[in-house]
Amino acid sequence: DRSSVPASGPRTAAAADTLASLGTRPWVVADLPARALSVASIDACAAVLAGEGDAVLAGDAGSARVQFPPAYRAHLLQRRGLRVWSGLNMRDRNRVAIEGELEALAVEGVAGVHCVTGDHTRSGHRPDAAAVFDLDSTEATALARAAGHVVSVAASPAAPPVERRAARLREKLRAGADVCFVNHAGGAAPVRRFIDEVGDGIRFIPCIPVVVDEASADLLESFTTLVLPEGFLGRIRDARDPRAEGIALAVALAEEMLALPGVVGVNLSGGREGAEESFAEALAEIARRIR
Repeated sequence: DRSSVPASGPRTAAAADTLASLGTRPWVVADLPARALSVASIDACAAVLAGEGDAVLAGDAGSARVQFPPAYRAHLLQRRGLRVWSGLNMRDRNRVAIEGELEALAVEGVAGVHCVTGDHTRSGHRPDAAAVFDLDSTEATALARAAGHVVSVAASPAAPPVERRAARLREKLRAGADVCFVNHAGGAAPVRRFIDEVGDGIRFIPCIPVVVDEASADLLESFTTLVLPEGFLGRIRDARDPRAEGIALAVALAEEMLALPGVVGVNLSGGREGAEESFAEALAEIARRIR
């Protein structure tokens, strides 16, 4: 019965550790900029990021590219000493495959599981692949919570329908979500308004845009559903040293976000193909300055 919510099981040991730590100090979660299907790239980026933040967000690509399964990617990263917050999308897997990934991630002892519905395959690298969508992110949230994970979900306060975003998040909260990663919404003030609208009961980790060159600025501009602080990209493009300016702006915005009530950490969000290790170094530098 799709309408039923599975009974919540006991938390995994890793999930209990995450919950005990969240709120005691600001968490820094960095995106993983490694190349898909490259163990060497994953190892190289892991070597740069190890010890610099609290976890890496090993996202399940929204672009429908072929990549390692979430549990295997978590295994590769955790053997290198990183704590993993693992992404899981509903586009590429049916219910049985999702349940299998959740059990494998529990065995791996990941810090959290990030449940997203995922974009349709027609919008990604593999339009020839059938989109599954057996579950949506809210249903997956209930399954992940029943498997004992710390469960995170995404919210995009600036994306239409704006007036329904808070209600959608509250629905995911009722399904078992513990944490909300807040997508780029235009800065600290819009995030504060969204947090106030949602109310209590969930922890927030806003995303911080990491832009260090013209190519990464162009990439962010291509995403029509996100909003950046006014003048953010212009300051980086006009700077004598765009990389240094991008790092400084990310640190400043992270500090603003961490001052908001309900915010327990930040997600350093960035990366582009062809500059994986360079982005990992920028993420590590920002994490060091924040911490």
